[in-house]
Amino acid sequence: MKTKRILSLLLTLIMAFALCIPALALDADPEIRNVIIMIGDGMGENHLKLAEQYGHTLFMNTEYDLRGQSMTSSLSHITTDSAAGGTALACGMRVINQTVGVLGYDPFGLVRLPMSITEVAAEKGMRTGIVTTDKTTGATPADFTVHVLYRKQYEKIGQAQIETNFDLIWGAKESTLAREDVEAHGWTYVSNRDEMLALEPGSRSYGQFSGQLWRPNNSLTLAEMSTKAIELLNTDNDKGFFLMIEGAHIDKNSHTSDGIKMDYDEKRESVVDAVVGFDNAIRDVVEFAREDGHTVVLVTADHETGWIFADIHGDMRFHSNEHTAHNVPVFVFGNKTLFKANHAVPNYTIPIRLARLLGWGKDEFPRARDGSLIKRGPEDASPGDVDGDGDVTAADARLALRAAVGLERFEPGSAEFLAADMDGDGVITAADARQILRIAVDAEA
Repeated sequence: MKTKRILSLLLTLIMAFALCIPALALDADPEIRNVIIMIGDGMGENHLKLAEQYGHTLFMNTEYDLRGQSMTSSLSHITTDSAAGGTALACGMRVINQTVGVLGYDPFGLVRLPMSITEVAAEKGMRTGIVTTDKTTGATPADFTVHVLYRKQYEKIGQAQIETNFDLIWGAKESTLAREDVEAHGWTYVSNRDEMLALEPGSRSYGQFSGQLWRPNNSLTLAEMSTKAIELLNTDNDKGFFLMIEGAHIDKNSHTSDGIKMDYDEKRESVVDAVVGFDNAIRDVVEFAREDGHTVVLVTADHETGWIFADIHGDMRFHSNEHTAHNVPVFVFGNKTLFKANHAVPNYTIPIRLARLLGWGKDEFPRARDGSLIKRGPEDASPGDVDGDGDVTAADARLALRAAVGLERFEPGSAEFLAADMDGDGVITAADARQILRIAVDAEA
């Protein structure tokens, strides 16, 4: 009983102190200049276990500094597609399936368009790059580079990409873009390994490569592409660089089936090859990051594909040919505080967390091109998570308390309001703040 009274007094003192201090931004790590996001398209937890059953010890699953999971549902569906999943990771918001870099309430872009983390990085003078085993106009590379209503508008995506000011965009060949189209917009066009390796820092290159880039023994591998991309982006620019790397064929090979043949060994082996090829790239990228000391690498997926789980013999098998809503893994290298270890965070909070790590404020990302802030909607409300970072912390309790006494204003029905109104009575009070703080310190209500 005495312990409860002490805890109650402590909570009261903390809440009182919270009223006396202004809102604080997440402290930036002054050492971090470079961010690399690596997306294993379709990669679920059990894809990793499948690779391990084939005798592979995965670097990503053994060498990480922080591990958790990502929740991947889109604005329109419990199960996302790559376009919406990638947009969440690129723009810091949930959107409608099949759409690329557009707001869920304005998918035609009639009012405003959101800025991707790539665009904000370029705006800030950082060097920027996109590398994928998919074609250059695939959903995920499109999410990080352009804004279109529908993911299969390949010609429009390609044209928009070559009109950007990014430093490199590399992937598999896209038939809607020719060398002359690319070069006319100031890019160096590269189509093979030798041309890629010959590129010099300071060049702007658009790569369209032939072959199975996802295979670990291909003539040009994702690991080689990633290493060269870092070499080109890691110049003497003290503003750093942003790079997105996608291993697209974990998803593509997990989709592959021929009726009841979906469990044939050749399918599973092709998926394992894609996982290993992606893992090889992670190993090389993290090796650079650890030597550099100023780089954070975050590895995750946009969704799970294939509904892999163990059969009665313990063997990992596919039980679907499509995407699922299962949580996907998140690995961080070079930082241990991006989120709580072993927690699951909403996918759209990932780029926001990385932006804060770089020192970008709430008015810088996420935001629209016209400079307006992108507000969370009611569908993004999570009890107690007032600031929308995916965790319930003392900072959320402080925000709720400030709202209770009128120092903060949340629009009724907004995500912030609904998250702060813990008892659902339509009013934010000190009792709501107290309940949030109890959750934050793992105390019993």
